[in-house]
Amino acid sequence: MKPQRILYTKPSITQLEKEYASDAAQYGWGDQCYDYIHRFEAGFKDYLGAKYSIATSSCTGAIQMGLDALGVGRGDEVILADTNWVATLAPIVHLGAVPVFVDILEDSWCIDPELVEQSITSKTKAIIAVHLYGNLCAMNELLAIGKKHNVPVIEDSAEAIGSIYHSKKAGSMGSFGTFSFHGTKTITTGEGGIFVTSDANLYEKVLTLSNHGRDKNESKQFWPSKIGYKYKMSNIQAAIGCAQLERIEELTSKKRYILSKYKENFKNISCIKMNPETKGTINGAWMPNVVFEIGSPITREILFKSFSKENIDARVFFWPLSSTPPMKMYESNFNSNAYSIPERSINLPSYYDMSDEDINRVSGVIFDLLNEYASS
Repeated sequence: MKPQRILYTKPSITQLEKEYASDAAQYGWGDQCYDYIHRFEAGFKDYLGAKYSIATSSCTGAIQMGLDALGVGRGDEVILADTNWVATLAPIVHLGAVPVFVDILEDSWCIDPELVEQSITSKTKAIIAVHLYGNLCAMNELLAIGKKHNVPVIEDSAEAIGSIYHSKKAGSMGSFGTFSFHGTKTITTGEGGIFVTSDANLYEKVLTLSNHGRDKNESKQFWPSKIGYKYKMSNIQAAIGCAQLERIEELTSKKRYILSKYKENFKNISCIKMNPETKGTINGAWMPNVVFEIGSPITREILFKSFSKENIDARVFFWPLSSTPPMKMYESNFNSNAYSIPERSINLPSYYDMSDEDINRVSGVIFDLLNEYASS
C-alpha cells in the first residue's frame, strides 16, 4: 500500500476566502462588480509599498502590458535569464521582440548582472529580473546597470511574494513589478496576477491597455483610443485574493518555516545547496530546492524517480529556455549554470499545512539516496 501522497504545493483556503467569494458571487454585480478588485489592488500596493497596482488575469498578461507600455516592439531586445518558465518569455515573443538569454549565478540561480551588462546593445529595451523560487536577484547591480544604459529593469516577482531585498519588497524596485496568484503560489486567486509600479505615467498607459485601450477619462461609451488587452481579474477572484492578503504574513511565515526545516535537515550535507538568504535579504521561500554539487551521481532523473516511488510530488528545476523547441535557434553553449543546475536538482514540496512529519519524509528520500550511492 502506497503512503499518502505529498503534493508539491496547494493553496490554503479557509472560511474567510469562502465567505468573501460567496459575497462577491451573490452581490458583486452591477455597480459593485469592481468592489473586490479595487479593494485587492489597494491592499496589495500598500503591502508592497508601491503607488499603483492593476489586478490582471495572469502575471504573464501583466508583463506583456508593462512591456508594451514601455514601447517594446518588433526587433527590440529584452535581456532575461536562460533559467525561467516560459511565462516570462512569451510576452517578449508576442510583442515581436527578441529574447537575449544570459546565464544564471551558481548560488542564487538568478540572472548574472555581469553578463547582463555584456549583453546590452543599442537595441536593448528592457532587462527582466526574475526572483526565481523566491530567491532574490542582485537588484542593486541590475538597477545600476539599467540606470547607466538608460534601460528599464523589470521585476518578475511571480514566485517572490514575501521576499525582501535590503528593506524593499520584491517587485517594488524596478520600473514595474509583476506577481502571480496561480493556485500553486503562496497567495492565490486561482488564476491571476498583478502589475505594480510607482511610475504614474507608466501606470496610466497600462491602465488604458488593460481596458481594451479605453482611456479612463474618455466620455464616449465603448470608445477605445488604441488596441489594448482583456487581461482583467474577475471580482470573485479578487474576493479570494482579499482574504489571502489578510493572511499574507501567516502564509509567508509558514513557507519560510518549511524552508528552514529542510535546511536544518540538510545542514550537515556538504554536497547539497538550497535557496540562499544573503545578508540583508529575506527569502519568501515559495519553492524549496536542492542542488547537488557538480559530479554528483544523483541526477534529476534519479531524484524524480525516487520521489515518485514514495508517492511524493516533486518538481524538476526549470529547463533552460534556449533548450526548448520554440527557442532552439537561441540554444547556448555558454550558459553553463542554466544547463548544469537542472540536471542535478529538484524542487521540494512546500504548502501551508505541510507537517514536520511530511518534511522529514521528503528529506528521507534524499538521505536514502545519499546512503545508497555512498555504499555503491
